[in-house]
Order: sequence, then C-alpha cells, then structure tokens
Amino acid sequence: MTSNDSNAAQRARFEPMVVAAGQDGRRLAALASLALRIGLRGRVYQLAIQARACAPDDVEVAADTQHLIGHSVPRWHFSMLQDAPRNAAFDAAIRRAVTPGTHVLDIGAGSGLLSMMAARAGAGRVVACEHYPVIADAARRIVAANGYDRQIRIVTGNSTELDRDADLEGHADVIVSEIVSNNLLAEGVLDTLADAAQRLLAPGGQMIPSGGDVMVALASWSGAEALRTHTVSGFNFAQFDALAQVPRTVSIGDPTLLLHSAPTALLAFDFAAPAPAEPHRGNATLVTDGGPIGGIVQWIRLRLDAEGTYENRPGPGASSHWSAHFYPFDTPLDLPVGAPVHITGVHDGHRLLLWPQDSAL
Repeated sequence: MTSNDSNAAQRARFEPMVVAAGQDGRRLAALASLALRIGLRGRVYQLAIQARACAPDDVEVAADTQHLIGHSVPRWHFSMLQDAPRNAAFDAAIRRAVTPGTHVLDIGAGSGLLSMMAARAGAGRVVACEHYPVIADAARRIVAANGYDRQIRIVTGNSTELDRDADLEGHADVIVSEIVSNNLLAEGVLDTLADAAQRLLAPGGQMIPSGGDVMVALASWSGAEALRTHTVSGFNFAQFDALAQVPRTVSIGDPTLLLHSAPTALLAFDFAAPAPAEPHRGNATLVTDGGPIGGIVQWIRLRLDAEGTYENRPGPGASSHWSAHFYPFDTPLDLPVGAPVHITGVHDGHRLLLWPQDSAL
C-alpha cells in the first residue's frame, strides 16, 4: 500500500475516530496531529481548540496544540505586521478614501490591521473576510481588544463566497485588500479581486490597491553564485544546477544584490478589471549600465490610489516583508554601457516566468 493509499484509508476512518475520542483532550490533540499528517488541514485547528477546551489544565495538550496551531498560520503574517512602510502606505490611502459612514470590505483580513485602520478613519461599518479559521478567530479577539468590535465584523471564508446582501448588507463603498505575493498575483488574486469589484463594490466605489505592476531590472547577485553547485568532495556537480528552483528568493536589502539598469514595469494590472482569460504577457527592453550581469530581479509596485504607491524596490538598506525574485542567466552577461537586453514575462494568475530574448544576447 502506498502512502497515498494509507492516507486515504485514514481519512475515511477519521471522523469515526473523532467521535470515539469523545471529550478526551489528549486523544483529540493526537487526532489534530494526525489530521495534519494525512492532509485534513481544515480539521487541525478545530480539533486543537476542542482538545484545549476538554483539557484546559493539561500542559502536554497545551504544548502539542500550540505546535499544531502554529502550523496553521503562514509565517509571513508576522513579518507583514512589522512592515512599517507598507503599513503607512495603506493607512494613508485608507484615510484618503474613508469618510464618516463609509462601508468597507477588507478581503484577506489577516490579523485585522487594515480593518482597524478603516474603522479608525471613520468607517461606518467594516466587514472583513479571512480564509484561515485560526487567523479569523485571532482577528476577532484583536479587534475586540482594540475596541472596534462594534464597527468590524469578521467573516471566516473567502470573498468569493460572500453574499452581498446577507453578509455585507449592501455594496461596499471601499474594498481594501492585501493578498498579493512576491510575484504580485499568485493563487488567483486577479479572479478574486475581479469578482469582488463586479459583485460587491458599489458603482463608483474604490479598490485599494487599484492595481499593481511587476517590476524588473537587470542585476547581479553574488548570493546566486554561492547557491550554485560546483565541486563536492572532489566531484563535479555542476550539472545538478539544472535541477535548481527558479526564481531564487532574495531579500530586497541584500547588499550583494545590485541593479544594473533602470527599473521598468513589465506587467501592469487593474484589480477592478475582469481577469484576463489568457496568460498575461509583457515585454520590456532594459538598458545596462555595464559590467557583469547575472540575471533579472523582479519585485512589485502597488498602485494604492491616484496619490499613493508602495514599492519594495531592492536597494541598500531597503526592507519589506515581500522578497524579490532573481532569475539567473545560465551564463552572466558582460555587456557595455547602453547595451539593450530584451525581456519577456508571462503570468497565468499563479506562476510568473521571465526570460531574456535570445536576440539580445
């Protein structure tokens, strides 16, 4: 029996095992751990909370469930909360959009930060939806602790499942979201935001951010070379590099990441527009400032509104919870100042691919 077959068999028996566990906190904690192993992630948090309720004084159950609950929360939520430039840019845009009585929808509420910014700015009511139950529950506690539970209602689920009248009590005047990734649009963001703009946003309403750009530049990064496999224990392993994952993730403040061209927007997206039926393709010509060029670096720019943008452009001392992506060339280019390099990129709503055109090399 394969591991997949074994997991399928355990999933089939899982709910009867939960019933048999009754109110035994340790057995419920063990089942939460099993749920994580066999792919029933939606049951992990529920069972962990149930185990804690059944055994509130059991320190082993507390430790075990804390570990399991931690697995339910993506790590980037914590660095995102500490991203002061990002927070300030969103706060400023929200203050410009929200007036007393404004009805706000927060998509991907996370810990509730943007919802509370809207409430603080004077929103009449805020509905926030959050996919992860563990985070939605935490957001409710955070909102209440900060005194905004009368203005903000947290809904567990996706925005695509919201009913405009039953869940929102009518169209939202402003939709705020921060569900973009390092490549801007992973996990079907365009479809999610287009659905919200069409079904849930009032005519003339505002999306924050209103759009975004995939930014690129020529770059060198010594860290990419350090990741290459050359010689190991006296053996040549250079061919193993062909199996490496591309792109490479790099901190935007890495001092060894150097731009060698002016940045340009390779792909631009309007978040209120219908999602394109075909992969979004763009072309750009980057003009080098000379020197060895190891590849293409990509980051994002959010167009928050007509006045404000947020961009995690790489540079000395730069910081962001979003990383940049580095697409290394097979062989570094040594080009004179002013030489053009033609870049093509395509985004299918999940993956972003970048490459230099052969004619440019």
